[in-house]
Amino acid sequence: MAMIIHCHTPLDESKCKEFRAGDEILLSGEIFTARDAAHQRLLAYYQETHQWPIPIKNQMVYYAGPTPSAPHHKVGSIGPTTSSRMDHLSRPLLENGLKGMIGKGERSKEFRSWMIEFSCIYFVTIGGAGSYLSKKVEDMKLLMYEDLGPEAIYILKVKEFPLFVAYDCYGGSIFK
Repeated sequence: MAMIIHCHTPLDESKCKEFRAGDEILLSGEIFTARDAAHQRLLAYYQETHQWPIPIKNQMVYYAGPTPSAPHHKVGSIGPTTSSRMDHLSRPLLENGLKGMIGKGERSKEFRSWMIEFSCIYFVTIGGAGSYLSKKVEDMKLLMYEDLGPEAIYILKVKEFPLFVAYDCYGGSIFK
């Protein structure tokens, strides 16, 4: 039976093992944003140096590109990006301890097998509700790749950010 769970970052394997597909999560803490272009740069850096330019272990990435904020707001609209676009870029991050990803839509069969192998969680949030989700962001700071604009990597401080566990680390899925 699905439950509402209040969760704080960072995630670790023991926390991930508590979640089941369908659980409703209210997430608080820090997460970083990254989309396709940022993922490609992260991986290129890792392949060249065998190090990550940002901490990966026990972290969460939100596949989002925040829009510019209006005056007196921390962030503009910040809705989820279609996650399957990052499937082919995900394995090295998971191997190095990334524990959670947030986006929208289904993922590949291969990606779902990695969720089990690395005890990770894939969360979805509400597509089309970027303005609402921005109200759950308490702070946003540019971390790297400023030249990518909205696709740069940002650190978000979120409070009760609404998520659903789409794939758990046991093979459970809300899409079945």
